[in-house]
Amino acid sequence: MLVGYARTSTQEQEAGLEAQLRTLEAAGCERVFQEKVSSVAHRDQLEASLEFVRHGDTLMVTRMDRLARSTQHLLEMVTKLEAKGVALRILDFRGEAVDTKSPQGKLILTMFSAFAQFERELMLERQRDGIAKAKSEGKYLGRKPTAKAKADDVKALHAEGLSMGQIAERLGIGKGSVHRILNA
Repeated sequence: MLVGYARTSTQEQEAGLEAQLRTLEAAGCERVFQEKVSSVAHRDQLEASLEFVRHGDTLMVTRMDRLARSTQHLLEMVTKLEAKGVALRILDFRGEAVDTKSPQGKLILTMFSAFAQFERELMLERQRDGIAKAKSEGKYLGRKPTAKAKADDVKALHAEGLSMGQIAERLGIGKGSVHRILNA
């Protein structure tokens, strides 16, 4: 059985999730698990898909980053799947489809995932360097404060008798932010 797993990190990535679902269905997946959650958070549907697959099945994802955070994490997933007799197929792995049913597929998966992680780490290093340079030139000021800019509104609404939840909802900020402003 072909089993698919699709994931996006945020609710705003609906089009990306729909594209993954179309791709997995076109590839012949009979069952697809999907969720909208960060890769570093607990992923209930990923766990459910790993529980669901049986010997002889193939777990399919559109890209490696939908499944694993790093080369080590990917290889741990492959080991878990192999222990159950389940193959992993990544439909678009740096322009190639990769399947762990063959030794060549496992080799390519390991090499490409190491390169992908290396590239990501280089990109993050360049990003940190760029931010440091911009800060030293006074061009990088960070994100504008959201809740602090609304402190007067928070206090006014609180004076009107609204609860923290009502204030947060009306102003589009978190209850924790309202609490911090009121207790400052």
